Amino acid sequence: MAGKVVLHYFNGRGKMESIRWLLTVAEVEFDEVFLTTREQYLKLLSDGDLMFQQVPLVEMDGMKLVQTKAILNYIAEKHNLHGKDLKDKLMVNTYSEGLMDLMEMIMILPFAADVKTKLDNIQNKAKDRYLPVFEKALSGPIYLVGGRLSCADVQLLECTLMLEEKMTRIPAVSRFLQPGSKRKPQPDDVYVKTIMEVFDIKSPFL
Repeated sequence: MAGKVVLHYFNGRGKMESIRWLLTVAEVEFDEVFLTTREQYLKLLSDGDLMFQQVPLVEMDGMKLVQTKAILNYIAEKHNLHGKDLKDKLMVNTYSEGLMDLMEMIMILPFAADVKTKLDNIQNKAKDRYLPVFEKALSGPIYLVGGRLSCADVQLLECTLMLEEKMTRIPAVSRFLQPGSKRKPQPDDVYVKTIMEVFDIKSPFL
């Protein structure tokens, strides 16, 4: 019987975060071993655990998995989050890799010398190259591919939240998100009731 999944990475998001998200959505419990010293990394190398001398490393199903895309594909395939047929899998992978391209640009921001220029570049590419693709894909269906949840949907949520966090660096946006601003809370029963009364709606839309 395979033991609990174990993730080997730094105590931060990086390339492991998409794996954490996907395992969480698949309701798979996992433990984490955080790399804090070079000695830990060298031991993984000497033990032959890092095929390409890189992390993430995921211990799962009696295997030691490396390479982020391969790990994500394995988890998605195992937990039915990878599309129902070959054509759907292709589209899931296409969306997924586009999202990873965008998220990797965001990941390197903390290491950039000129953060503002890099952030402006990311925002422009997100607006002009990446987000329109997903807006078009989601113009009708609730999910990106095949009318069912896939790893691409999970990564889209992760990426959207990353972009949202970067946008909150804008002072005006940050102030709007603070308690006491004119930002409204999520819709509650009073809100729904008021709209139904104002427009004389007799029953819910769905």
